[in-house]
Amino acid sequence: MRIEYFVQSEYNGCEIQQIMRREFKMSTTWVKRVKLYGTVDLNGVHARVKDRVKEGDLLLFEYEDNSGKLTPPYNVSILYETESYAVVNKPAGMVTHPSHGHLDDSLLTNLSKNTLHPVMRLDRETSGLLIVAKDGYAHNMLVTGADIQKSYLALCYGKFEPEAGTMSFPIARRAESVMIRDCVPDGKPSVTHYKTVRYFEKAGISLVEFKLETGRCHQIRTHCCHVGHPLLGDGLYGPLSDDNPNEALKELASVYDEKIGRVALHAYKIEYKDPFDLEDKVFEAELPQDMKKVISSC
Repeated sequence: MRIEYFVQSEYNGCEIQQIMRREFKMSTTWVKRVKLYGTVDLNGVHARVKDRVKEGDLLLFEYEDNSGKLTPPYNVSILYETESYAVVNKPAGMVTHPSHGHLDDSLLTNLSKNTLHPVMRLDRETSGLLIVAKDGYAHNMLVTGADIQKSYLALCYGKFEPEAGTMSFPIARRAESVMIRDCVPDGKPSVTHYKTVRYFEKAGISLVEFKLETGRCHQIRTHCCHVGHPLLGDGLYGPLSDDNPNEALKELASVYDEKIGRVALHAYKIEYKDPFDLEDKVFEAELPQDMKKVISSC
């Protein structure tokens, strides 16, 4: 990490550490790391983080975290990588974070031996794009300044009417359940925009694009279940699930749930403003083969 910054009028008389926190979103931990193990210069001279500055002063912050390039396994692709972060395409069946039973085969442990910081997460069965930061500073910058927009593609049972619209139903965790969510009046505000890409009339299945305005746990799956269009292969909210059975769709689901073998949800697009170079970025990942295979059979 290397940052050069000319002090603006709003920071006239401020301590250097205040600029580090406010302007560059550095956490207290990162301020200490740069202070102890990096470089803090004021107009070319070593400075303390409690030193005060004036408008026009030149600050330099430098810190080597030795994160290096990521080393993805064969089934993980990297669409874009900088010294601070990467845009990664996660396959279905891989957990994002190390957890009990997945200490050695998570996405993060597969990518690097160093500590990584996912800016977002995807459920194990969900495939697609996510952003991984290489250090805490980059994570803070992306979370607070990137304005990340995520779009998904999913295979759903039935035909949405209307074909495009917005699902705005509050979501809360179901009583006495760790995982299941429900649409309830006193839940957290949850907004999902949808657009039907294609309806396969013979199969009774829709390929639908979803854009999240909020980011609740299982938001797309919960909303689709609530309106009667659960996702193919969804073991928690699908027609064959114990928690959200749908008698009218069970016969259809007995065929297509087996074909897909996992929840048919793919995070296919990420749009954001890069907080490091201030450029707008857009990345897309094509549908995975298992979803393509189902579509070809419709």
